[in-house]
Amino acid sequence: MKKLFGLCVAVLFVIGIVVPVYAADTKLVLATGGTAGTYYPFGGAMARIWNTKIPGMNVTAQTTGASAENIRLVNKKEAELALVQSDTLDAAFNAKAPFTEAIKSMSTIAVLYPEIIQVVVRAESPIKSIADLKGKKVGVGAPGSGTEANFRQLMDVYGLAKDDVNSQYLSFSESAEAFKDRHIDAFIVTAGIPNAAIMDIGTQHAIRILTVPADMAAKLTAKYPFLAAAVVPAGTYKNQTQDVTTVAVNAVLIVGNDLSADVVYSMTKALFDSQAELASAHAKGKELNLKYAVQGVSIPFHPGALKYYKEKGVKK
Repeated sequence: MKKLFGLCVAVLFVIGIVVPVYAADTKLVLATGGTAGTYYPFGGAMARIWNTKIPGMNVTAQTTGASAENIRLVNKKEAELALVQSDTLDAAFNAKAPFTEAIKSMSTIAVLYPEIIQVVVRAESPIKSIADLKGKKVGVGAPGSGTEANFRQLMDVYGLAKDDVNSQYLSFSESAEAFKDRHIDAFIVTAGIPNAAIMDIGTQHAIRILTVPADMAAKLTAKYPFLAAAVVPAGTYKNQTQDVTTVAVNAVLIVGNDLSADVVYSMTKALFDSQAELASAHAKGKELNLKYAVQGVSIPFHPGALKYYKEKGVKK
């Protein structure tokens, strides 16, 4: 019987079915974002992939205040994995505001998809440009979040001082509710498209996404090289009849450096081997791309992820 079992295992390894089996359960926390954003549902979809494809794996997607908080959770070892904007990641690694010390205890697993910066106003609003937000009440994201940082970058390039805007520090869902009740004039979302909070508002109110024209996008990407020009295609939201030009950052999956190379290798492999399943679980899974997974991030890759990318020929 033992010989037969050994033979079966050997055959399974040869045909590539068996993934590493761990002696004890690997329990991990994946820090995501608010329930109205993209991080939380997409993180849940990834967690299900890992939990079903890797024996002994138990990943729990946890709601959080998103990028900046997620980095701190990983640094404090309160989460092993996190979804983070590429610009916030760069700031933390290099001790740029809002971080006062460099955080080096994390590595990259993969760049997942572009996160598009969307500033929402009412369709009838006189606000036609980012510059017109001067003196307005704006939902700028959770305090210290990547979304807030993106709004400050927009303000900087448009020549607005921090005090020029009445900033309301609200999550996506809080901004949506405040916008519906006309407590704020506009709000910003940095997320994959379509975003649930914006879609929800669009079913009840006519809205517009502010355009960032090519000349301003060029200034933004020149000053903040982790940003890139992007488009919200026509039809993304209800009554949106034209493409909207704007800018974007990347959504990045990071991991604490303490997690073993074998575990991270298995997680990276499972993610890409199961892309079709991930895409059926969440629309952003369609954007996971092996080539782009290693581009647009400024911190090192974890050795386990690097091993996988070298095997696939996308990293040297």
